[in-house]
Amino acid sequence: MEHHCCCGSIHNDAELGVQYNLYKKIDKDNVECLNEYEENSGVTVFKPWEERLDTSKFVESDVDEELLFNIPFTGNVKLKGLIIIGGENQSRPNKVKLYKNRPHMTFDDVTIEADQEFELYNDETGVHEYPLRVVKFSTVYHLSLHFIGNGGAERSKIYYIGLKGEWSPAHQHGVTICTYELVPQKSNHLKDMNDQSREVS
Repeated sequence: MEHHCCCGSIHNDAELGVQYNLYKKIDKDNVECLNEYEENSGVTVFKPWEERLDTSKFVESDVDEELLFNIPFTGNVKLKGLIIIGGENQSRPNKVKLYKNRPHMTFDDVTIEADQEFELYNDETGVHEYPLRVVKFSTVYHLSLHFIGNGGAERSKIYYIGLKGEWSPAHQHGVTICTYELVPQKSNHLKDMNDQSREVS
């Protein structure tokens, strides 16, 4: 099935499903969601694209309408696209700000300039792509998403956050292993003795 999104592009369900698979590369054990009403509910919105319309899994804000996600990846990611399904009626967030490679951000940190931000559409079917600046997000090991405002509800709600991009393993600095001869090798000493005997003769 094809969809026209607000950006004017035509999207094919099968193609989007294949592209929006970075949820597999999120270090879910270490995802942080600040101001979530129910503990550990934030991580549930990172799910397969085919399950994006499952309304049994969602995150809701607590004391106000803001939500802040800290999302570590299991390697380096070149981020290319974002899809967000917000809540019904007035609970859908108005805006999202993106910050790269700033682990453990708090609400005190979101006053700094974001790497990119979007006004959010009412996208109930999850087919509107927000295009990321690939040059800006070419090497991302951690992504923070700050959701701001809504239509006037006490709490904001999000059902799905989809991420599109390319994943590569984190570069590991190799350790040079030096082997020292703690026990003399018999073969080496036999060779030395033979060399000495030839010199004498």
